[in-house]
Amino acid sequence: MRSRLSVLFALAALAALLLTGCSLGDMASSALPIVGNVATTVAGTVADTVADTVGQQLPTVAASAGAITSQAGAALETVSQVNPTAEPEVVEQVPPVIEPVPVPITSDEQTLIDLYKRVNPGVVTIYMTSGSGSGFIIDANGLVVTNAHVAGGADKVEVTLQDGSKFPAVVKGVDEKTDLALLQIKAGKPLPFVEFGDSSKVRVGDKVLAIGNPFGLGGTVTAGIVSATGREIGQGPYEDFLQIDAPINRGNSGGPTFNLHGQVVGVNTAIFSPSGGSIGIGFAISSNLAKQIVADLEDDGRVERGWLGVAIQQIDPDIASSLGLAQPEGALVAKVEPNSPAAGAGIKNRDVIVEYAGKKIATLRDLTRAVAATDAGTKVDVVVWRDGKQQTVAATIQQQKNDEQVASNDQPTADNQPKLGLALAPLSEEMRQRLGMDDNQDGVLVQRVVPNSPAESKGVRPGDVILEVGGHSVTSPQQVIDAVKSAHGNGAKSVLLLLQRNGQPTYEAIPFAAS
Repeated sequence: MRSRLSVLFALAALAALLLTGCSLGDMASSALPIVGNVATTVAGTVADTVADTVGQQLPTVAASAGAITSQAGAALETVSQVNPTAEPEVVEQVPPVIEPVPVPITSDEQTLIDLYKRVNPGVVTIYMTSGSGSGFIIDANGLVVTNAHVAGGADKVEVTLQDGSKFPAVVKGVDEKTDLALLQIKAGKPLPFVEFGDSSKVRVGDKVLAIGNPFGLGGTVTAGIVSATGREIGQGPYEDFLQIDAPINRGNSGGPTFNLHGQVVGVNTAIFSPSGGSIGIGFAISSNLAKQIVADLEDDGRVERGWLGVAIQQIDPDIASSLGLAQPEGALVAKVEPNSPAAGAGIKNRDVIVEYAGKKIATLRDLTRAVAATDAGTKVDVVVWRDGKQQTVAATIQQQKNDEQVASNDQPTADNQPKLGLALAPLSEEMRQRLGMDDNQDGVLVQRVVPNSPAESKGVRPGDVILEVGGHSVTSPQQVIDAVKSAHGNGAKSVLLLLQRNGQPTYEAIPFAAS
């Protein structure tokens, strides 16, 4: 109010100047202070007015803001009380602006996909009254390969193709020693089939594909690599397995293992599993062995094998040392069958066969497989290690009879490194009869084996009969002692004993160090 009166007084003063007739210059000099006062007064008036207005409105605005905050808090509290864990409701899901990009298939994956499509029609499921297994067709006329333990003893066999068609099968032949069987189905039309590959070209690390019927799930395919070749798992004298890590399970038996060319390189046969399921250790019969057996079965339903007529055992370092061999390789002859090809060739007990038909013999399986694959009537050169040098003899192989073994390695062997520790006794007539020995057969009885002795650790046991020491026949304990001393005196590190155990001969080499 006071500001407004100040403005009015200033305007009145200006009017008075005009009425008194002052000059323009005097009016200007007198009016300037008055105008300045008016401007100042007006500005102050405006500011006061704005301040008064804002001051009057602030309580109202603050009250409104407080009310809004209180309402929001009340609403949140209400929601929390209704469902404290509730997720926000999605009213509408907006589709993504960018579509997912599909991952491209690699060349390796495409190879496996194409391979499966190509070979799967040739793989079949085999049903018997006792269960089911797998197999594969090897020609358009319906020859089917599987395991002997799948279809060998079955009264009724049925083969189911991938298209679901079913056909009764006839068992053409079974070979228990290699666990292979050959079936025949007649479909009245050419059938899809697969071919054998060359398993000798398979390398450790090669990729493979296994197809079969695990747990009744036909057409199951698994992939992996070859973990090892030439595996022996103790299933027979002619085994030659590929070890694969492609998962195979019960029901895969008889099914094929393929290389990336679509060729069968193995017949899935066994797994190693403490639990009964796959742990990545599976075994497939090599295709090269399978081809030989299948060809024989197709011909006349049975497998013909050569027969040499020797019982053999593996050579350990002690035996190798006692025989003067640089390496523990070859097959030690423990027994020569009378009237056998080996006997006719002059092969003797204690010979070590190191070569057969031009092939080096490093292990027992090398010899058994080589002899088995030899046709009857074939004359072959056999190189033996005898008396510290190699000799070559010629043997004419005969056909193996069902109860014969081509080159048997069923003789007992010991795995430990033995040393001497024996109590010996003369072989009495009563003991000879008790042991089932011939009347004219001599030897020295092992009466006792010292506990924890080298001989015990080697496997020598009471009741064994020592027939030879260092290649010389013995008939008394003293002869054994003399032969051992002679071998030690000649600088040998061990002595080779020929023992008879349970009616079978076996060699044991005992080092002198612990005698």
